Amino acid sequence: MSGALLSLFVALVGGVLLAAQAPTNALLGKASGSAIVAAFISFLIGTIALGAAVAVTSGKLFDPGLKQVPWYAWLGGFYGAFFVAAAAFGAPRVGLGVFLTAAIAGQLAAALLVDHYGLFGLIRQPVTLTRAAGLLLVLVGAVLVRKS
Repeated sequence: MSGALLSLFVALVGGVLLAAQAPTNALLGKASGSAIVAAFISFLIGTIALGAAVAVTSGKLFDPGLKQVPWYAWLGGFYGAFFVAAAAFGAPRVGLGVFLTAAIAGQLAAALLVDHYGLFGLIRQPVTLTRAAGLLLVLVGAVLVRKS
């Protein structure tokens, strides 16, 4: 399997798991009375799972190369924590389909900007009419899912 095909497969599986994460975290949020507590539990379990993965692979938790990354590279956990808490809060209120469609629209809009300017060390991929049309279709999809 090529690297690109494997990446797309992993993204597909990640998307399936992301769809399962929101309602399961919503259950934790309902039981605890707090989307923040649900997100904390989710990240605690995720941290344990990732710690085990680091332990059984060649990953180095305290690799000296980590000192070289820019400050904003350390913010990924914050972004994830915000999303997990937002999903635990929002999915039960608007429905999983509506919530995730809005999230995907936001992700795609941000991705087009990041690609266009080559932010975070990525290769520049200018926004084309075709790519902009793809974003517009996702936005229209978000509206249609919300109105149904």
